[in-house]
Parts: sequence; C-alpha cells; structure tokens
Amino acid sequence: MNPLFHEIFQKTRILNKKLNETLKEHDLFAAQWSVLFCIHRHEEMTLTNICKYLNVEAPTITRTVGRLEELGWLTTTEGRDRREKVVRLSQVAVSKFPIIEASIIKFEHEFLKKMSDEEQTMLIALLQKMNKER
Repeated sequence: MNPLFHEIFQKTRILNKKLNETLKEHDLFAAQWSVLFCIHRHEEMTLTNICKYLNVEAPTITRTVGRLEELGWLTTTEGRDRREKVVRLSQVAVSKFPIIEASIIKFEHEFLKKMSDEEQTMLIALLQKMNKER
C-alpha cells in the first residue's frame, strides 16, 4: 500500500473520531453534521443533490435525513414531483447552528494548529489534484 493512502486513511479515522467527540455534546454524529452543514450552505437541497454533494449512497442519506427530521433538525417538503423531497434546516437547527459551528471551528483550529495557513492551502490544492474518478 502506498504510504500516502495509509496516512490519509489514518488521519481520516482520527478526524472522524475527534469530530464525533466534539459533536457528542450536541447529540450529533459527523455524518449528521455533514448533512446539516451542506444544507445550511445551500439553504435547501433535494435528497439527490445531498447524495451527489456528499458522495454518499441514497439509502444512507435517506436514513440520515429521516433521523435528523425525527430529532427536529430538518424539515422536508415535496419537490416538483411527489418522488422528490426538498430538505431545509428547521427553526431549531437554525438557532443552534452557530453554537455547533463555533465548537466545530474550535475543533478544526486545534486539529490544524501545527499547520500554517500556507500549508493548509497547499494541502487543499494537492488533495484536489488527486483523481476523483477511477
């Protein structure tokens, strides 16, 4: 195995674990936060668009959105046709979002404290150069 991939996998595992620890106080998991964050950025999204944006299978997104709706974080409405669901943050989620985002930002700063802004920019550019398609 290429040591680069090993390092990326290891950092991904650590990142997810630490992010879940940070989100625990808000009764959320990293996968749920990803959905909330992308909906927040786009104001509203269809389930299909969430799947494409997060590169996650439809059944996984359907379950995650359903659970977030049960917990009061999301609201869904019918889209252009009955098969399409449009998802938005609930009022509760909108009010809690800045508090959660602040704890995430604190976590990110701690996780990246040994990297300069220039190094972070360089890492982003390098990761973006990786082939997305097989």
